[in-house]
Amino acid sequence: MLKKAAALFLVCASMALWMSCGTTSSRYLYAAIPGSNQIAIYREDPNSGILTQLAGSPITAGSAIQTIVIHPSNKFLFTANAGEGDVSLYTIASTGALTEVTPRTVVGTSPTVLAMDSAGSFLYVGNSGSLNISVFSINAKSSPPTLSPVAGSPFSIGMSPINLKVSPSGSVLYVTGTGSPGFIEAFSVTQGVLSVVSGTPFITGTGPYGLAISSSGGFLYTGNKLDNSISEFTVNSDGSLTQFSNSPIGFGTQSTGPIALVIDKSGKYMYVADQGSSNVGGFSVGSDGALTLLTSSPFATRAQPSVLAIDSGGKYLFVGNQTTPAVQSFSLDTGSGTLTSVATYSLPGSPTSIALTH
Repeated sequence: MLKKAAALFLVCASMALWMSCGTTSSRYLYAAIPGSNQIAIYREDPNSGILTQLAGSPITAGSAIQTIVIHPSNKFLFTANAGEGDVSLYTIASTGALTEVTPRTVVGTSPTVLAMDSAGSFLYVGNSGSLNISVFSINAKSSPPTLSPVAGSPFSIGMSPINLKVSPSGSVLYVTGTGSPGFIEAFSVTQGVLSVVSGTPFITGTGPYGLAISSSGGFLYTGNKLDNSISEFTVNSDGSLTQFSNSPIGFGTQSTGPIALVIDKSGKYMYVADQGSSNVGGFSVGSDGALTLLTSSPFATRAQPSVLAIDSGGKYLFVGNQTTPAVQSFSLDTGSGTLTSVATYSLPGSPTSIALTH
């Protein structure tokens, strides 16, 4: 019996780079391509960051698909289809392949952005045409999973939402809207029902398309595309925001058009897709939430980087580029924050969202 156990241990150990006993370590990347109404699917090698396109990819998706979010279970994902006012549900096979579950769920006009709490209990849909947020409870235990609108949904917000993020605790939803200046609306969440946080809206930079919240939930950042700045906020206990005294911060012509933000898994670094200057800016994040530009920043990309995602291992960052559409893979040095290009993968159209299984 001991010999058998030892043999099994050795087999598992020898496969550790690729598999744990009976469980694949492969991850999958999904990219939304609204111009061709498609989803491109890749397998990620978690040891190299190299992507391999799945057979049959890209697949047909909803009209003008904009955003993809993956459930924490890795068993299904949702997409916002701006061209037809609905949300699609896809189940995820162990191979990474997607199968759509119909019918699609009707939401508001021009749904463009999605957010989900970390527990995977609620789905938030930002409808840019009808100026509201549709909220659904997710029944992940049913087969297939189902969506049910919460009481009072959709919730009017009086502006066109351009980004959504849920606090790590799941208790607050933040919504950005463009303008000069831009705005952040904060809503407390009780079983998916939204209530306005005192002090809302909060002023930020112009065109706050980028939005990120620290893993602790203590700090919030916006990337302000139209005035080339990043705004920094302290998140108060009630979900309200207090802007840093030196915020927003600008970085001259080296980094222009900040349109997307992502914080790495360690919480030590934040990366910014600079659409105007075709690079990714890198910052260290202090314990006080302050940002400091990395000396190795910026990192060159293809033209007009617009979306960012980091894999669950925290070792690779992926960039979606608009001009000469592609996904680029970068290795992320967790000691210095430096990015190093791994490879570039052409897409059939410009991506508006990238999401990876965990």
